[in-house]
Amino acid sequence: MFCFQCQETAKNEGCTVKGVCGKTATVANLQDLLVFLCKGISHYTVRLRDRKIEIPEINRFITDSLFMTITNANFDKSRFITRILMAYELRNAAKEKYLSSGGDINEIAFEGAFWTGEREEQMAEKAEQVGILTTENEDICSLRELTIYGLKGMAAYAEHAYNLGYTDDGIYAFMQKALVATADDSLSVDELTGLVLETGQYGVQVMALLDKANTSSYGNPEITMVNLGVRNNPGILISGHDMKDMEELLKQTEGTGVDVYTHSEMLPANYYPAFKKYAHFVGNYGSSWWHQTEDFEHFNGVILFTTNCIVPPKKSATYTGRVYTTGATGFEGFKHIEDRKDGRPKDFSAVIEHAKQCASPEEIETGTIVGGFAHNQVIALADKVIDAVKTGAIRKFFVMGGCDGRMRGRNYYTEFAEKLPKDTVILTAGCAKYRYNKLSLGDINGIPRVLDAGQCNDSYSLVKIALALKEAFGLDDLNDLPIAYNIAWYEQKAVIVLLALLSLGVKNIHLGPTLPAFLSPNVANVLVRNFGIAGISSVDEDMKVLLSVKRHEAVKRISVLKNL
Repeated sequence: MFCFQCQETAKNEGCTVKGVCGKTATVANLQDLLVFLCKGISHYTVRLRDRKIEIPEINRFITDSLFMTITNANFDKSRFITRILMAYELRNAAKEKYLSSGGDINEIAFEGAFWTGEREEQMAEKAEQVGILTTENEDICSLRELTIYGLKGMAAYAEHAYNLGYTDDGIYAFMQKALVATADDSLSVDELTGLVLETGQYGVQVMALLDKANTSSYGNPEITMVNLGVRNNPGILISGHDMKDMEELLKQTEGTGVDVYTHSEMLPANYYPAFKKYAHFVGNYGSSWWHQTEDFEHFNGVILFTTNCIVPPKKSATYTGRVYTTGATGFEGFKHIEDRKDGRPKDFSAVIEHAKQCASPEEIETGTIVGGFAHNQVIALADKVIDAVKTGAIRKFFVMGGCDGRMRGRNYYTEFAEKLPKDTVILTAGCAKYRYNKLSLGDINGIPRVLDAGQCNDSYSLVKIALALKEAFGLDDLNDLPIAYNIAWYEQKAVIVLLALLSLGVKNIHLGPTLPAFLSPNVANVLVRNFGIAGISSVDEDMKVLLSVKRHEAVKRISVLKNL
């Protein structure tokens, strides 16, 4: 195996024996093979689409398949073997439809569009031949992988939107076109660089689609004090990102005597008005994803993973038999809840009955945390925010979204938040917030100093907020706003968020705790030269750079000129 798609990859170079995430070499190779076959399928669907022929089931299959290969989503070898066999069938169906539409098979040059191995041993042999290292030129390899990781993040958001009934054929078309491009040996570095930026443009589009899906279905997030304590009823702890799963679980647990709590990236479900009507929806339990091995031991009840991030349990774990997965997630030994069929909801009855047999959660903390500062809520407070900037009460905003992780170096983000001057505000989305969202950082004229917009996909809210401020201040360039970016990344959804920001022209982003291993020196230099991408150093040194008053003074001068 060779995998370097996540921030914790071994030695910041690549995992070659077993993933730091816990996946085996076999699973890693099967994931590579599945992506390879998705490229093969896409060679046909791209050409069929030129003939105005769509195969909707393939759109969903490729989206779900890419999502399954995201870090910490699925560790179940059998699920990937089943998926690969499905890929053969869909690829052959696409091939037949292509030929029957008058297509010329000689136009297809990608070997993955023809390979017919079906037995497990053939899969294993082929998987070793189609991985990352088969691309010899390191810059081409870097740009291909950067695109693919962006597509994986895009797929996650597209799946969540699909589950709520929101689709965009243009997003599916781009994903498949881009997959084909990553297998095209004729493309130059410049052309692949353009593809990376185009991936970012579609990243904005897919996050906007998911934002519309979530808010249309459940209302706009609103300022909410989220309970951190527990009650005496048995409980279900729901983790991940999928709001449709959240809705169906709440409906099915109503009146059962079982309470529901959120964990990690499901925390923002507490902000949606539609979920507040459920009296058995208690609040949030625990911290970010990598704390689950401790949090789950204390919870006592059933745990449901709707998406990544799964941490393989320790051998001594007592909670293993209480964990269920659904959707793209999987882990050998965890029970799996099947997908929706014929328009019916998922059946969580087994989860609920299991929960009834469990003890109530152990209390690990008390109190509340505040969240719900998505774009609609912050824009409603625009006059108050703008006035605070004009008067100097707010000197600067710091976007500190992204991912949390296990590395000790991530204590940097807690220390950074603690040391920020009291006239600054943190804008956040994603599980990185757990590094500072329980600190007592206070407020500025009633505006909390940590404004949590929601999940990682809600980074779109941060973009909307920035665009609204840009318009309010009459600026031509987002980069003239008093906003600095100090973002933590971990996996592929953070990659698509980064590419989305770059596509919008955002510059001078500090990215940590390490720069991605999949960026070759030349590709990294392009990002530095064109976008001012930088890593992190010490808190004090970075604070000096990011607290530069240059942009704030520009905003102040323009504000005065326009008499805002």
